Amino acid sequence: MAEFTEVAAGVHVLRHESLNVNSTLIVGDGGALLVDTLSGPGQGRELAEAVRRLTPAPLAAVNTHHHFDHCFGNAAFREAGGGAIWGHRDAVAQLRDHGPNWQRAWYEQWLPTQPELAEELSGAAIAAPTRVVHRSATLDVGGRRVELRHLGRGHTEGDLVVLVPDAAVVVAGDLVEQGGPPDFTDSYPLEWPETVTALLELVSPDTVVVPGHGVPVDRDFVSEAHRQLSELDWLIRYGHRDRATAQAVADRSPFGPEVSLVAVERGFAELSGRA
Repeated sequence: MAEFTEVAAGVHVLRHESLNVNSTLIVGDGGALLVDTLSGPGQGRELAEAVRRLTPAPLAAVNTHHHFDHCFGNAAFREAGGGAIWGHRDAVAQLRDHGPNWQRAWYEQWLPTQPELAEELSGAAIAAPTRVVHRSATLDVGGRRVELRHLGRGHTEGDLVVLVPDAAVVVAGDLVEQGGPPDFTDSYPLEWPETVTALLELVSPDTVVVPGHGVPVDRDFVSEAHRQLSELDWLIRYGHRDRATAQAVADRSPFGPEVSLVAVERGFAELSGRA
């Protein structure tokens, strides 16, 4: 049974065994906010039960981006009595316009290796966020100020980060990942470093950073992630200038060739005006 762990005053993180994905619960006086709702109805119900073991307060949610492991539990969240769901406008558009296509593709992707996860996400009723964020929004969560920020494109076009200033916590979504390399499938590798630069401006040495996957990290970890993303950015730019193959550039990536090839191909397409 998944449980939350308190990482700062009134801020709790649940790391689900499926993909080590994080959901964060921010609890105020008479209100609470859940960041990311997991992969489908079963996980969503499990998450709702874990929330209610901590607080009976009225509950809203935020999706950090449109990928299934962060938002396919939205319908279960609503069925469990949850309220508004916040998301960036591009994440909302992805789910409304392309949700069923994404769902089929992700099902086929995960079925060979994780059939239980594939069945979980295939059974999800896709529910897009109901409240749209463009650049930023400020929420009152039981008397606590919580800020939603879109710092730029990176992991996806619609990444949101969540700031809890009174607890020195930043929920970074998949702009930062711990325990594995970034997922570049829908990424903007030539913009991701700049977006993480903006994220670092919000992070002090004492800040707890909750990544999309893995254990909470600190500013030094985010700085190293920024260095590696910047290295890949320049490898792509120089490789395109020198007419190197995408595979040759990916082979030099700090993240390894297997995960980086798609990033190089997306970067080359942008530099060639095809993206």
